[in-house]
Amino acid sequence: MSTTPVAHAVSRGGSFLVEVCTPEDVFTPADLNDDQKLIGQTAEEFVTNEVLPAIPDLELHTPGLMADLLKKAGEIGLLGGNIPEAYGGAGLGKVTSVVLAEKLSKYASFVVSYGAHSGIGTLPIVLFGTEAQKQKYLPALATGEKLAAYCLSEPQAGSDAQNSRTRAVLSSDGQNWILNGQKMWITNGGFADVYIIFAKVDGEKFSSFIVERGFPGFSAGAEEKKMGLKGSSTTALFLENCQVPKENLLHEVGRGHIVAFNILNSGRFSLGAYCIGGAKYTLEAAAKYSKERTAFGKPIGDFGLIRAKLAEIAIQTYAVESMIFRSAGLMDQSIEAAGPGADLSQQTMKAYEEYAIESSISKVYGSELLDFAVDEAVQIFGGYGFHEDYPVARAYRDSRVNRIFEGTNEINRMLIIQMLMKRALGGAVPLLQAGAKLREEILAGPSFEEPPTDAWTAEEKILSGVKKAFLLSAGAAMEKHRERLADQQEVVAALSNIVMECYAIESCLRRAQKAEVARGPQRTALLADAARVFLNDAADRVEVEARQTLAAVLDGDMLRTQLAVLRRFLKRDAANTIAMRQRIAAAILTGARYPFEGQ
Repeated sequence: MSTTPVAHAVSRGGSFLVEVCTPEDVFTPADLNDDQKLIGQTAEEFVTNEVLPAIPDLELHTPGLMADLLKKAGEIGLLGGNIPEAYGGAGLGKVTSVVLAEKLSKYASFVVSYGAHSGIGTLPIVLFGTEAQKQKYLPALATGEKLAAYCLSEPQAGSDAQNSRTRAVLSSDGQNWILNGQKMWITNGGFADVYIIFAKVDGEKFSSFIVERGFPGFSAGAEEKKMGLKGSSTTALFLENCQVPKENLLHEVGRGHIVAFNILNSGRFSLGAYCIGGAKYTLEAAAKYSKERTAFGKPIGDFGLIRAKLAEIAIQTYAVESMIFRSAGLMDQSIEAAGPGADLSQQTMKAYEEYAIESSISKVYGSELLDFAVDEAVQIFGGYGFHEDYPVARAYRDSRVNRIFEGTNEINRMLIIQMLMKRALGGAVPLLQAGAKLREEILAGPSFEEPPTDAWTAEEKILSGVKKAFLLSAGAAMEKHRERLADQQEVVAALSNIVMECYAIESCLRRAQKAEVARGPQRTALLADAARVFLNDAADRVEVEARQTLAAVLDGDMLRTQLAVLRRFLKRDAANTIAMRQRIAAAILTGARYPFEGQ
């Protein structure tokens, strides 16, 4: 696969596997403008001054406290980012929304409540509401006068959302929809005013409705006893002949899946941003503790294995941050490319659809990053990490659910490959053509190694090699299983892991290269270390996944031949990642914070 940059328009979703982008094509945190930084600062100050002092009371579910904090956030404009200015919101772009989400993430229960309102609770009306529905609900949602919730899950329908048992029928006089059923795990369920509820019209047509707390037949259950996120409200909802005005049907009868899937894409993308903020806050706590806690006569931060943990949290955070800002930049470009006269809501919906693969990657990689970060932080704190008086115990409990909601990580791994294959067969991503070219390259045999031409030649080779590893593995799996590939979940998951590593590797590399051009190699040496460590470790992970896939679909001489090709693609010199981690850890401990902020 060539590493020569090619000119292209806004990249299509999933095209990163077969397309070579340049550093200039990738949005990074260093590209944030002053307004975006100011919004982030406002959000961070709000959390520091209003939310963090209230954590003890929030964890005890002090009545009305979380709702009051959300309303305060609305008063200073933090709730209306996804709402167009015409309806009282701020109409923020995706990049700015990422900044806002990240800065609000110091306390997980608050940011989950915030996201349930301003994201998945509000966006259905923004994207699919009628003009009358927008005029009625959005201004109050923007200010926090009314708070929202999103209601999809049921006792018997979690990830399999279309297996909903909640029913809706039109009343005999044609004036109301009558809803019957139960919803589960509803964030903000105990205090929201407006609920987006999914039900099957006449038991068959999956549809969505705007339901208000005061509608007859609506009630919320008691607060659930959760392992984590104790400060957030999570309840069941009960609909017993609930009367919903006919005009509160959202979108069209039988089109609820369009609403649900697009909103889930937005939620998955945002979840990755929340996880960045959580990981940075966790790293900061662990770094401070490492400087203060002594053992054997010196701070534990002087020990190599503690430093390695800190460095790895920072490196993985760097990777997720690079991916999510890149994806946000692509979404903004896609929306802006439609021109000034285009319908913003429609273009936003199209952007979520276009980059659904990247959104699932954000959700999976982000949630697994945060789980890694909090687990290592508990280990750094030792016995105190297991004690509720220290913040990492709460962070550990709060993190675990991220791999479950917005579609489990297992479901999202399946979706990544499903969506990619659908786009390939539809011609949106030239995956089949790339596979054909790769087969020609394999038949032509190995070429002579070219001498290094710049500082990043080895890393470009890794990037090219992992993309070829995916094409090789996916091609073999498709040839073996064809239309039944989806039934081979272990193989699909391995392929999905390779896809995610490809996106992460390229995002890390391009960010470091872009920074080096802008600021010079000396001032960006630490960023280069992070990129190189990540690339080398990710290439190892890709090799394991690709070998597993090939062994599952091939055998005998064909397997041995393809494994030899794989080794050729991923051949690289050893890198001293220990030394690079040591430099990163030193920077973390010097500032007791994430060392790549704003770079």
